[in-house]
Amino acid sequence: MAPAAGSVNATPAAISALLVKFGDADADIRYMSLNDLDKILRSGAQGFLSNEYQICAKVVESLLKTLDDTNGEVQNQAIKCIGSLTQKVPPDILAPMIDRLSTLKTTNAVDNSIPATALRTFLTVFPRPVVGVQPHRSTQDAYSAVSKVLIPRLVGYVVLPHGVRTQISPPPAMLEVQQDNTVDHDALDVLIELIRCFGPLLHDVEKKALQKSTMAIFNHDRTSSIAKKKAVSAISLLTLYMSDSLLSSFVSNILQSLKKPNLTASQQRLLMTMLASLARTVPQRFGIYVKNLAPFVLDPLSEEEYRTALQESAENGIVDTEAEEVRETALLALESFLLSCSHDMRPYTDDSIQASLRFVVYDPNVAAEEDDDVMGGTQEDADDEDKDQSEEEEEEEEDFEEEGGVSDEDDASWKIRRCAAKALHAIISTRSNGDLLDNGVLYQKIAPILVARFQEREENVRLEVLSTMTTLVHKTSDSTRTFFSFAGEADYELSSVAESRSRKRRRLGSDATLFESPVSSVPILGFQSPENSPPPNSGPRADLARLSSTILRGISTLLKESTPATKQSSIALLRTIVIVQRGGLSEHFKIIAGPLIEAIKLSSGGSYSQSVGTAASASSSKLRIEALQLVCAVCDNHSSVIIAPHIPGLVSATVIAAKDKYVKVSSEAMVAVESLLKVLTPPRSASAEQMNRKFVEQLYDVVLDRIVATDADVEVRQRALHALGVLLTRDSGQSKAKVLSNAQLQKATEVLLDRLRNETTRFSAVKAVNIFLNALQDPGKTPPQWMRAVTLELGDQLRKANRVLRGASLAALRDLAGNPVALTQLNSETIEALMGMLLPLVNAKDLNLLGMTLVILGKLVRHSPSQIVDQSLTAALCGIIITPLAGAVLDALLLLLKAIGEQGIGQPLMQSLLQDVGVNGDAAIVGKAIGTLLVAGAPTVGVKLDDFVRELQSAPDDQRKCLALSVLGEAGLRLQSKSPLEPALFTDYFSSTSQSLPRAAATALGRAGAGNIQTYLPVILSTTSRSGSSQYLSLHAIKEILQFSSQSKADLSPYTRRVWDTLLAASQAEDNRAVGAECIGRLAIIEPHTFLPLLRKYLQDRTPSVRGMAIQAIRFTLSDSDEAFDEVLRPMLIHLLTLMLNDADLENRRLALGALNSATNNKSDIIFPNLTDLVPLVMKESRIKPELVREVQMGPFKHKVDDGLEVRKSAYETLYTLMEGAYSRINPVDLFERISDGLEDEHEIQILCNLMLTKLVALDPDETGRQVDVIVERYRSILTFKLKDNAVKQEIEKLNEANKGVLKVTLLLHDSLSARTSSGSNPPSEKWKGYWDWVTKEFRGQLASVEQEMKSQKAA
Repeated sequence: MAPAAGSVNATPAAISALLVKFGDADADIRYMSLNDLDKILRSGAQGFLSNEYQICAKVVESLLKTLDDTNGEVQNQAIKCIGSLTQKVPPDILAPMIDRLSTLKTTNAVDNSIPATALRTFLTVFPRPVVGVQPHRSTQDAYSAVSKVLIPRLVGYVVLPHGVRTQISPPPAMLEVQQDNTVDHDALDVLIELIRCFGPLLHDVEKKALQKSTMAIFNHDRTSSIAKKKAVSAISLLTLYMSDSLLSSFVSNILQSLKKPNLTASQQRLLMTMLASLARTVPQRFGIYVKNLAPFVLDPLSEEEYRTALQESAENGIVDTEAEEVRETALLALESFLLSCSHDMRPYTDDSIQASLRFVVYDPNVAAEEDDDVMGGTQEDADDEDKDQSEEEEEEEEDFEEEGGVSDEDDASWKIRRCAAKALHAIISTRSNGDLLDNGVLYQKIAPILVARFQEREENVRLEVLSTMTTLVHKTSDSTRTFFSFAGEADYELSSVAESRSRKRRRLGSDATLFESPVSSVPILGFQSPENSPPPNSGPRADLARLSSTILRGISTLLKESTPATKQSSIALLRTIVIVQRGGLSEHFKIIAGPLIEAIKLSSGGSYSQSVGTAASASSSKLRIEALQLVCAVCDNHSSVIIAPHIPGLVSATVIAAKDKYVKVSSEAMVAVESLLKVLTPPRSASAEQMNRKFVEQLYDVVLDRIVATDADVEVRQRALHALGVLLTRDSGQSKAKVLSNAQLQKATEVLLDRLRNETTRFSAVKAVNIFLNALQDPGKTPPQWMRAVTLELGDQLRKANRVLRGASLAALRDLAGNPVALTQLNSETIEALMGMLLPLVNAKDLNLLGMTLVILGKLVRHSPSQIVDQSLTAALCGIIITPLAGAVLDALLLLLKAIGEQGIGQPLMQSLLQDVGVNGDAAIVGKAIGTLLVAGAPTVGVKLDDFVRELQSAPDDQRKCLALSVLGEAGLRLQSKSPLEPALFTDYFSSTSQSLPRAAATALGRAGAGNIQTYLPVILSTTSRSGSSQYLSLHAIKEILQFSSQSKADLSPYTRRVWDTLLAASQAEDNRAVGAECIGRLAIIEPHTFLPLLRKYLQDRTPSVRGMAIQAIRFTLSDSDEAFDEVLRPMLIHLLTLMLNDADLENRRLALGALNSATNNKSDIIFPNLTDLVPLVMKESRIKPELVREVQMGPFKHKVDDGLEVRKSAYETLYTLMEGAYSRINPVDLFERISDGLEDEHEIQILCNLMLTKLVALDPDETGRQVDVIVERYRSILTFKLKDNAVKQEIEKLNEANKGVLKVTLLLHDSLSARTSSGSNPPSEKWKGYWDWVTKEFRGQLASVEQEMKSQKAA
């Protein structure tokens, strides 16, 4: 028995004791001795062998002998020991060790690659160097040994002398082609590993020598294809580290080779393979050579070559195999050029499209006359010929086979067609957004040919064609928001509140409605059949609509006759069409429904798999999932009349799928069940209520079965609960239809309550209860006991730690309190218990939860005022009034105070506000609260309006005066024309020397004036005509009046012209410009027909300040306007924005970018269709302009000031907003170029670029993967940046923040690239692999911290 590892000490003596056992006759002893040696080497200190040269030499010699062992396990263990030993031996041992390994000849081993494997292990154990970073000492020592020994051993001569005068000739080169035309493949593997591990350290002369030796293998006529393939990989890796001059020389040599007149087909194919590899490896540096290389790639794909190939095949019945391989390689190279260097390939767009279209139909086995009409034919031609194409192909194929042509078994032309389809896919992927899609090229030239190829006889090609067409249709979507998930996924949560804040606010109504959004407004309930809106008259969607009939006819044939893989791809294309067109199957669903139902019914037991390159493998389960998703899309985007004839089959198949054991199938089936329930139940199918009842019962049974089934997955039960909630809304909603029997309804509500108490389904049950309570209109549908139990259970969830659950429970309670039917079923005990659960949330720790809580309390106050308003609530409200509140939360608070006052129970609260709060809080907020309660409570609150007038006049300090002013202003706003307050009460304080009092008086004057315009506005306008501070304060008063004018019954129209002239005059002053512009914008909203044309005129004024004022005014109109204003703005907005963005003044262009950003958020329906005109202007402003960078002398130092920085920041902010909402309208290559440059810009812009990449990883993972090499270079520069020793705290914080942002995106990129690789996409580049290895080693702790933080945020 070998000694145990634990008994061996990590000392040189212990190693010596093991060496004698390496020659033991027993293989087990040899193996265990090597294992013990490996453990000693791994556990020993780093330098414990640093002075033991003799022992190291003996160990190396012994290991070399064991590499020639007859036992394979012993050899493998010896290789492991070499890796461990390499890290512990002195540097002087490394070179002899490499020499012995490179010259080792095995005689006993069966595997001759053992020495090469040992060499590769030696190379990989050292930390990999990074460009621009000082390499590790051990890596530098290893490279020195590699340079001295291994590189000369590979190339056959000494490349670098390393200071040695007498050079010893190395043995024959490992990379040399032998006399029998063979090449050592293992030597090529060693070369690849050498470049991968030490590429950044190689000298140019070494790179050139390695390139020369590798190209000799590549160019040799008789070397094997495997050797040539490895040579291509080695050269591609080497180009990552070549200097520009060396790369230029190398590409020039390839170019000269391509120009040779006697170039053979084999050589041509190999050279194009090399070019394709270079394009993928170094796309940014390779792009400048594309203009010279692209013609050589396109030449074998020319029209002449195409016709010659067909003619030779028709005449001789023989296909030139070598020429076929050249065409295939040329198409692969073309695809690489298009994907990796799309910007540089733009001059060859037409040639690339024509070449790809030419060969996507290339089939010498079918001697069809593919004349010019096919290549350049119109869409109508394709429609007319589509029906006869299959018959013609069959007849011609039979004729050709009778003549003795190439059989299908020998035909490899399908590879050419598949490569051509991939090239078309590359064109669509890189040139659609804001480019070839918008000008109609993709639909006019490419789409008809793709549709015609649906009948392709080869499965691989057909799948690629379908995938390409699906990509084109997907790119046709108006925005990134088109492809949302269906009903089961589109749940509303707290995030909906935050999202609603980014949307435009209408002037009518309060911000508090953000917390009162009724669930019935959410489209997931599907109460109405989707409107069959006609497609637009022009644009990509119009092009798709014109081609849809032909596409659907072709797909219907595939669904009936093809394989599961083709059916899956066809259904995916159908679903994409339905989502993009928001319908589109009305006339063709009858021919699709049958195959669709059969696809859903397939058993998940068997599977079908077919390799299709980039296309995913298909199985019956995947096909069923795709079919179920199509059912959802059809139900959600088509009228019930279209679906009704096929309901029996759809329901039967969906019920079977819902009970499937495969979780993904059953889960998707539950979403389809929900969609079918919407179709089957009123009001969408009111006329067929009785006919559909049995189908509803089937769906009801399967929903309840899945909810209570113990073997059902949690996801299935959650989606079933959501479907049950939708069904209950149909039974209890506006239609008054009796969808469920009393027994069914009782059982459903009991199950819902039971699931509400279950931890795993609690969240889904809360959302189901929410939508049910919102739609409930019949008190007989639910017994009071059930409603009370649900209320208490929802209230109990408010104590849970899960914030999302608490938010959903509050939303359900909000809708319960807002539903009179539900609220009347609560007794006093339930309300009292609920109050105890709500009160802890009345604090300012979480404003989202606070806003909804205040809304609920406001509704409960109106129902049970004496029970709700007590000392505890009063204290809680006083606590939050002290905190700084704003927006929707403040409005919800004021609504609650109004409700308390109207119920006549506000006196205790008023006393607390005056005594406990008073001047302790923000005077503006406290004043609004007191003023609201004062007016609503009138005589019941214990104080009067005159009391605050006296307080204003007699208060000894400014704080109390400000509070009194705020109260009076709020009271004047709410009393409107009944207010006894005079303007002079407020204007008298304009001249106060206090810092806060004049501004408080101006705000109060404006709020009071908004309630009584006829009395106040003339006085304010007369004050505005004065200069100085009175004018500035009057502008603030006008701003308040204009802001609240929509809530006032008074007519502002008699004063608008005078107000306009006053504002223009006052806005000329520098201090008044911002507030004046806001007032002008608000006035333009009130009378758009009058003032918008004037603003357009001011945009062309000679004075920059006037243009800037107009830009700011227009920006204010965009975020706070109504439909009437939009109708006037719509025809002129794009022109206005174009004028702004082309302004000559730098600051005005910054303001213009802010206006475009606001327009994107609030007027997206106007902006998105015109982005092709606006995006170039934004990108232009995102570039660094040297003329705006100047040097400023600061003492003895010179400091650079970039006057264009703020404009660039605004440009990147605008790009981020546009990218989120309309990525499909932006060219991705141009966008990534701006992001790449932004990562080298200032800190603020780097942060914005990181945010953009965070979104792009999800929006466009394919293009992100193609651009990752550039991103890696920028990120490496950021992570390796070092501060000076005297750096201040702010600089350190900025650097840490930048590194954190980089590491976060790095983790997202890693996940995305790993997912793409596992799904069959191309593996990540070597540059990314090297970067990832470096980051995980050098930033291990920071990376783990960022990853944990991301997980925590996701969980929250």
